[in-house]
Amino acid sequence: MSETKVTANPTGKERHFKPEELIVSKTDLKGRIIYANDVFLRLSDYREKDVLGQPHSIIRHPDMPRCIFKLLWDDIAAGHEIFAYVVNMSKNGDHYWVLAHVTPSFDQNGKIVGYHSNRRVADPKVLRDKIIPLYAELRQIENSTANRRDGMNAAVKALSQKLSDAGLAYDKFIQSL
Repeated sequence: MSETKVTANPTGKERHFKPEELIVSKTDLKGRIIYANDVFLRLSDYREKDVLGQPHSIIRHPDMPRCIFKLLWDDIAAGHEIFAYVVNMSKNGDHYWVLAHVTPSFDQNGKIVGYHSNRRVADPKVLRDKIIPLYAELRQIENSTANRRDGMNAAVKALSQKLSDAGLAYDKFIQSL
């Protein structure tokens, strides 16, 4: 399957889903989608045949700090679960916020064979008061260097320092919100 190129620009319009709904997706080790439930498809505006085999980043919103995804991938690749607030983008450029719970999937021998993500409705107050300002700060750091990797690493360092100053590990920070 050829990779779908995302060409939409953010519309600024937010999409919502019900608190009792879960967005579910599964990926292979390289982050290519191997399963997406109906809620995922409805919010993203893609059909199943359009997302299967595509990188999960097909729904990445440009306002999402890359350093959060680095943290996420580092944790799940090491066999750990992670919770993270994520803003995703639908095919037409609308966005939707989620609280993601991402876990590695293991085979019977304990080897990681893919990843599983459940996303719930994010608390609007937490987004407004904590996450959106933090993500804006992290994006500003990421964009402050000419080299994207250097910017991402600087944002990871800044986030780590902020958490260290607060005496919190990332997972404890998310749980405290």
